[in-house]
Amino acid sequence: MANRTIKDAKTVHGTNPQYLIEKIIRTRIYESRYWKEDCFALTAELIVDKGIELRYIGGIYSGNIKPTPFLCLVLKLLQIQPDKDIVIEFIRQEDFKYMRALGAFYLRLIGSSSDVFKYLEPLYNDYRKLRRMGKMGTFDIIHMDEFIDLLLREDRVFDVILPRILKRKVHEESGELGPRVSVLDDDLEAEADSEEDQSNDESYDTSRPDRRQRSRSPVRRRRSRSPPTRSRRSRSRSREKRSERERPERERRERKRSKSPKREKSKREKKAKNEPKDPKLDEIAEANALRARLGLKPLKP
Repeated sequence: MANRTIKDAKTVHGTNPQYLIEKIIRTRIYESRYWKEDCFALTAELIVDKGIELRYIGGIYSGNIKPTPFLCLVLKLLQIQPDKDIVIEFIRQEDFKYMRALGAFYLRLIGSSSDVFKYLEPLYNDYRKLRRMGKMGTFDIIHMDEFIDLLLREDRVFDVILPRILKRKVHEESGELGPRVSVLDDDLEAEADSEEDQSNDESYDTSRPDRRQRSRSPVRRRRSRSPPTRSRRSRSRSREKRSERERPERERRERKRSKSPKREKSKREKKAKNEPKDPKLDEIAEANALRARLGLKPLKP
C-alpha cells in the first residue's frame, strides 16, 4: 500500500504518474532506507520539511544503483500528486534552492509544455550553486540556470526520461506565450549605446586641432627658488606651542565622548553583530515563512 499512488490521482501523459520513472529505478527506490524511514506516510504538508533538509541533487549512484534523497522525493511527489499551487510555490520561493530544484524537476515531469516554459524560464536568472552527486558518488558544482537548461533541452536527466514538450515557437504562433525577453537585452543595448558615443567622440576630437601643440612654446619658464625665511620657522614654533597647550583640553573632550551613551549603544550594537548567531534558528524562521505562505502550522524552535 505504501508504494501505490493515491486513489484520486490523475493520469499524467496517459499513464500512472509513478511510471514516469523506470521500473528498475523504482524498485531500487522502494528498497532504499531513505524511502522506508523518511518517505513513509508523507503528505503534501510534511514533504515541505523534507525538501528543506535537502543538501544536494542527483539521480542514482554506485554500482548497486542507490537512489539519492532528491530522487526519492520526486517519486513521492508523483505518488501523492500535490496541488499545482504548492508546486508553483516551491518554484517561486527563493530561500531554499534545493526545494526550488525539486519543484522544477517535478513540474517538468507532469506539467504541460506551456506551463514548463512559463514557470521554468524565469529561473534562468537564478545563478546560485548546487551540489550534484554523480554516478560514482562524487560531488560537483552546477548552477541553477544550468540545471534549468538541462531540463528544457535534454531528453534524460538524473537517469529519468523526460516527457517530450513542444517547441516554444509553436506556443508563440498560437498566442499562448509571448516572445521571450532576456534580462541581458538591457545590458547589451547599453553597451551598444556606449560604443556609439565613444566612436562619435573620437571622430569629433580628430576634426579639431590639438590645443596642446598651440600652447607649447620653446621658451622655458624659470622657477624662482627662494631659501626658507625666518618667518616660516617662527610660525612653525608658535604652532607647536599652541598644540602643546591644547593637549589636555583635547584629552578631556575625548574622555567625555568615550563616556557618552550614544557611543556605548554603538559599541553594544557592534558586539551584538559580531556575536555568532545560531544557523538553526535562521533556518527555522525561513521555514516558518514558507509554511505560512502554504497555510501550514509553524515549526517550534
